[in-house]
Amino acid sequence: MADALGPVSRSKLYAQVVDRIRAHVAESGLRAGDRLPSERDLAERLGVSRASVKQAIVVLEVQGLLDVRHGGGTYLRRDSLDVEPVEELMARRRRLPDVLEAREALETKLAELAARRRTDADLAAIDAALAHMAQEVDAGDPGEEGDRRFHAAVTAAASSSILAEFMRSIADQITESRHESLRQPGRPARSLGQHRRIAEAIRAGDPRAAAAAMRRHVQTVSKVRLLDWNPQD
Repeated sequence: MADALGPVSRSKLYAQVVDRIRAHVAESGLRAGDRLPSERDLAERLGVSRASVKQAIVVLEVQGLLDVRHGGGTYLRRDSLDVEPVEELMARRRRLPDVLEAREALETKLAELAARRRTDADLAAIDAALAHMAQEVDAGDPGEEGDRRFHAAVTAAASSSILAEFMRSIADQITESRHESLRQPGRPARSLGQHRRIAEAIRAGDPRAAAAAMRRHVQTVSKVRLLDWNPQD
């Protein structure tokens, strides 16, 4: 069997380094919490520059697979590196800013309207979504289903058929942005807290506070490692 950390060819180096690191993890039996070889060691064994190794590490980090501790090494966050193809990662990076921009515009208005129009049934649905997400987060899950239910409940409370249709039209892209955000370290608990503040403003019937809380939330959602990634060959 070929050594997973043997020299690589010269085209698309960082993408090849990603594949070699993934193979090395599998062959070595590494598990979540284990430390990878240093960037210097990887570069020497693969016969590439440290810049190419650094790019590969970033690709794995933005997918939530590695924990990079500055000055403290790089550690696995999962038992295996189920790597998304780099091309798909780049495509998502290109479309994500537009999706987040649309979310801020639509959901800020939806929160404002929800504070004006919510019914007791709407508030009960919002509370149920918060409880579901809290259970997920407490169990160590990202909380994606609870997040989806919360934003759906706010949309329903706004009672705007046109805005709701706009939200449905970009549902797949919203799901993608949700997944990207909630896999950021510490993000699930932070998002849950922000959801609770949005819900408080809606319950209080305060449109301005609800809109401001939703805008802050979507701006937090927009802070993802993927958008800091500048892929280079």
